[in-house]
Amino acid sequence: MGKGGGCVPSKKRPPPVTTDIVPVNVGSPTEHQTIDDQTVDDNVVPIETLKNLKILIIFYSMYGHVETLARRIKKGVESVEGVDGVLYRVPETLSQDVLAQMRAPPKDDEIVEMLSVDEMESADGFLFGFPTRYGSMAAQMKAFFDMTGGLWREQKLAGKPAGFFVSTGTQGGGQETTAWTAITQLAHHGMLFVPVGYTFGAGMFKMDSIRGGTPYGAGVFAGDGTREPTEAELALAEHQGKYMAGVVKKLARV
Repeated sequence: MGKGGGCVPSKKRPPPVTTDIVPVNVGSPTEHQTIDDQTVDDNVVPIETLKNLKILIIFYSMYGHVETLARRIKKGVESVEGVDGVLYRVPETLSQDVLAQMRAPPKDDEIVEMLSVDEMESADGFLFGFPTRYGSMAAQMKAFFDMTGGLWREQKLAGKPAGFFVSTGTQGGGQETTAWTAITQLAHHGMLFVPVGYTFGAGMFKMDSIRGGTPYGAGVFAGDGTREPTEAELALAEHQGKYMAGVVKKLARV
């Protein structure tokens, strides 16, 4: 003990080691290893190796309304740093002759069709979009979910967050029930349903115009197929993408 009451450093203790590496700790310290003459922990990951989180935006759209929402949702997702949004279209089940009779416009070839569900296993979250058919998802989307049997069997998607956005022909056509009945798909996979709630604030309470969207997720009224999404509907879609990206980031830090 010195005169000032402090401890006298041991002469046998080696001087501290300094390094210019800025590590990201992912666990408790373990054995050390030397890389390029610098000492780092085995469980330290250099910042440059970290990848962005990925949200798959998987949708079916016949007349383009759901696709328009999907594109705006992607914008919202990617407004959050460290999160990427990837658009995928589910396979069409109707023949070209039937689509022509229904006057469905051609699909955008820039959006990849998801013919395999393997990529879903590596995704960090999902937003599924589809039009309604009598209060539940369109058959094309249900056929896609039926493709995920292998993932369901091994519960590869369990614990992953997911949400919905929809399109209906009328105000009473199922803006809520279409999402509500789709929750069964998530339940069997063990996925976490993430509704948007009323997090959009005042935009959820306006009554001065017709607006799709509910606490379950973004939505648009398509009418006979000629009505385009309004800015209010698109703004909610963008908010949902941003909100989901925030949820995914929080879960990734757990």
